Amino acid sequence: MDWKQYYKDHVMSADEAVKLVKSGDRVATTHAPGEPKVLTDALCRYADQGGIENVKIWQGLNLSDAVYAQEKYADKLIVDSCFVGAGVRKAIDEGRGYYAPASVSMLERMFQDGNVPLDGVFANVTPPDENGYVNLGISVDYTSPAIKNCKYVIAQVNREMPWIPGMDNTFHVSQFAAFVEADLTPWVIDPIDDTDPISTKIGEHIAELIPDGACLQMGQGKVPNAILKLLADKKDLGVHTEVFSDNLIPLIEKGVVTGMRKNIHKGKIVAMFVQGSKELYKYVDKNDLFFMAPGPYTNNPCVIAQNDDVCAINSAIEVDLTGQVNCAFQGMHHYSGMGGQLDFLRGAAFSKGGKPIICLPSTAKRGTVSRIIPQMLQGTPVTTPRVDIHWVVTEYGAVNLFGKSTSARAEMLIGIAHPDFRDQLQNEWDAAMRSLR
Repeated sequence: MDWKQYYKDHVMSADEAVKLVKSGDRVATTHAPGEPKVLTDALCRYADQGGIENVKIWQGLNLSDAVYAQEKYADKLIVDSCFVGAGVRKAIDEGRGYYAPASVSMLERMFQDGNVPLDGVFANVTPPDENGYVNLGISVDYTSPAIKNCKYVIAQVNREMPWIPGMDNTFHVSQFAAFVEADLTPWVIDPIDDTDPISTKIGEHIAELIPDGACLQMGQGKVPNAILKLLADKKDLGVHTEVFSDNLIPLIEKGVVTGMRKNIHKGKIVAMFVQGSKELYKYVDKNDLFFMAPGPYTNNPCVIAQNDDVCAINSAIEVDLTGQVNCAFQGMHHYSGMGGQLDFLRGAAFSKGGKPIICLPSTAKRGTVSRIIPQMLQGTPVTTPRVDIHWVVTEYGAVNLFGKSTSARAEMLIGIAHPDFRDQLQNEWDAAMRSLR
């Protein structure tokens, strides 16, 4: 086929393109900084005109203003999320949207089996290359399998989107129903302050656990940034992760991150999405050091475990004295989601020499609330079960719960709780144990 003619024939305005969406459809959108805002805004205008109702917007992490989650779109545009970002929390908590717990590694299975049937996909892509292929750029994650399991795809063709090497992240123009040319820099993440003493102390404890040649997975935030600042003396670190951010670039430039001891994708940084600064998006563009792949591959524990010494570092809101982890709820309110935490903890557990690590400050609300708690509040969903927990780290130390008895776990966790709460935790634990006798 003449791909150039096909492309030309299917270029249209955003307002024209979204008319492909019918009432009752479920439409997935690329997420995080890759959200195709020109298309989602046009969908809102279409709903304002009364053109659609009961359209589910299926997505992961939301970073944008999420206009479609506003109350005026109730019953017209419904948030249907596998991860809860700030812009959609209110809608979900008020019952105008839905959250479905899901591990990233299983998302393709959900699409294929029809548990999450997709009608459409809004994708944010590069312009086509000389052979008529576009690249998913910074948001491959679930977008790639979604495209393979839907009825129509609308592309926001964006010259600001970097082209990044990888697998299953390029698609021919013939697979798209419409193209909307709109150049917008992907959402930029402001620099995160990582200088506070608590993050630094947690980072110090975790840095001691990371050997030369380790393969890292970590997210973005105060503690991950603090950890990375403390790894300058390490050698030949690798990266196989969910999200890649600016905080790793200094270690690449210093030759600390080389990936040369990895067993798979040797010398490559593997990720499913990228988020950070404008400079980061320029850095990854056509950079052969990077290898972007769908989440069901990057987060597959069987793939993760093929590298040795995987150090999977994930955060938590709270950990109870048996080792159960909550990272998705604050009280009974949605905060985030499962994401890839369990995927990477299990992958690291099966990795030769691997270390699954959960980290958290010992307190919240300016030191008035302990994050190490006697037991989960009734009704709080557990993100990661206690059988999958190994290392837990606070600013007061690092303990390995793997294989330990229930009573030993409680003793170890109380030992890394804030000193102001240790007696209270011990008393509540003793009372709970007496009630079981």
